[in-house]
Amino acid sequence: MINLSLENKNFYVAIDFDKTITSYKSPDSWASVAQIKFVGQEIVKEMDELYEKYRPIEMDYSISTNDKQIYMKKWYEDCMDLYHKYNLTEQKMHQSIQSSNMYFRSGAKEFLELMYKNDIPVVILSAGIGNAIKQFLNDNNCLLENMYIISNFIEFDKNGKAKKFDNSKIIHTLNKNMKGHLPKKFEEKLVDKKYRLLVGDLIEDIKMVDENELDRTLKIGFLEDNIENNLEIYKKYFDVVLQGEEATFYKIVKLIV
Repeated sequence: MINLSLENKNFYVAIDFDKTITSYKSPDSWASVAQIKFVGQEIVKEMDELYEKYRPIEMDYSISTNDKQIYMKKWYEDCMDLYHKYNLTEQKMHQSIQSSNMYFRSGAKEFLELMYKNDIPVVILSAGIGNAIKQFLNDNNCLLENMYIISNFIEFDKNGKAKKFDNSKIIHTLNKNMKGHLPKKFEEKLVDKKYRLLVGDLIEDIKMVDENELDRTLKIGFLEDNIENNLEIYKKYFDVVLQGEEATFYKIVKLIV
């Protein structure tokens, strides 16, 4: 297993957000944007229906990657279209996120602060909603200068209403990576890093790092969904699989100090 060193600062972090930085039981960034009291019952109902339809597909590793990619793209496109369909406003979005029950996975905030104090670059790659991620981190004093967020950001027109999302740019669980997303100034921070620390909760998260860099990547996976069926396949793709009470960032810190 790759040895990472905070002392040598010889790595950077590529990390998922929903159910990785946040707890497995926490609402995800999609749900935090659309709470009934701010956006109405219909959009929440349709979001829930899409989740019930597509989440089991996302977690089913008997489905081929090509087939799953079609399903995931459709799921994310339909969700983004709902924000436009129901006239989500920037004000309602901020109110919804602020009152959401999103919360950190145990040790996650301390982990991010530790990376900042040691000048370790952190790239958050999320198939969720970037607006919610950014606001959540900011509200928790954890939107730090060593971070860059790659995600789906909702844009608003001059009247504060959600614009229709360009679905050709959708980031979903099977296509999220750094290629073409990082500004040059931030990318320069990663060039001299010998290793990578990758943290996610889905097997697809290993694609956050280029395939030719995986031999220099310590891959850590959180597994809390369908454990009995998925444990062996997670062990195949991740160097370390954390489940149950061990699924915390305190375990990760012990591997790098």
